[in-house]
Amino acid sequence: MREKIQRAVSGKINAIGLPILALCWVSFFWGTTWLASKEGVKHMPALQLVTIRQFLGGILYVGYFLLKKEPWPKGKQWRTILVLAFLNFACTNGLSTWGVKYMSSGLGAIISAIFPIWIIMINFFNGQKIARMALLGILISFGGICIIFIDYLSDFFKPEFQFGIILMTVSTITWAFGILQTKKKAASFNPYFSLGLQMLLSSIFMYGITEAAEINIPLNEIPLPSWWAILYLVIIGSVLTFIAFVYTLQHLPTEISSIYVYINPIVAMVLGAFIFGETLTKAIAIGALVTLLGLYLVNKSIRKIKK
Repeated sequence: MREKIQRAVSGKINAIGLPILALCWVSFFWGTTWLASKEGVKHMPALQLVTIRQFLGGILYVGYFLLKKEPWPKGKQWRTILVLAFLNFACTNGLSTWGVKYMSSGLGAIISAIFPIWIIMINFFNGQKIARMALLGILISFGGICIIFIDYLSDFFKPEFQFGIILMTVSTITWAFGILQTKKKAASFNPYFSLGLQMLLSSIFMYGITEAAEINIPLNEIPLPSWWAILYLVIIGSVLTFIAFVYTLQHLPTEISSIYVYINPIVAMVLGAFIFGETLTKAIAIGALVTLLGLYLVNKSIRKIKK
């Protein structure tokens, strides 16, 4: 009897606890990667940083699975991997890293809050329904992000800032399509091996683009701060957090697994204020409270879904 209870408890922890813990990890540590990206692009071309990051991350993933003698993807699986490599890494990661060069790390994370709106629109046009409480929580959280954004309205008149916003916005659109494609296809083959292949293929593609555009600088001219930023982005951002992210996609509804995007800006802004001296105002504090209210409603919907 005791063993049955223990198995039941363990099953509930695995079914609910681990996905939520993975979501918490993604919510915090992807927030910190905005600061690492901001630091890295201060001293080198943004797209070159992304290329190096994805190449090293891809080598780690692919090397691990080669040692395990993991079966290679077959047939149509390669088409999915190529599509995701382009959407998730070449476009989303490349453009967002480039965009943060022209704004604060916190603001870059804020703009990424647009992403769940694209998810809602895509799901709507596909005829899918979304839980009302989850939708309400997402909308309230997005309202909180908008409040945080108020202090940056004057920057809209700066051409570089406008260019950065365009880059960031396009990256959220490609991320929305990428995340839905990932959730749809992840079960058909090893998602982590696929992740490494996506990184590796995207780095090869981006290297060709950056070399053709002649924007890369010699590796020995990249300063140490950028190398430290790349190392952090590879280990924390590309490996550990992406593993947690794919896990949440497999075990949580899309509207739930996407709420990390509302916590990322808070993490990025708070740490940005301490590390980079970025502005932290009353609007940010109020926006954070509104965002947390939305997160409470979304988390409440999780409990209802699991019952």
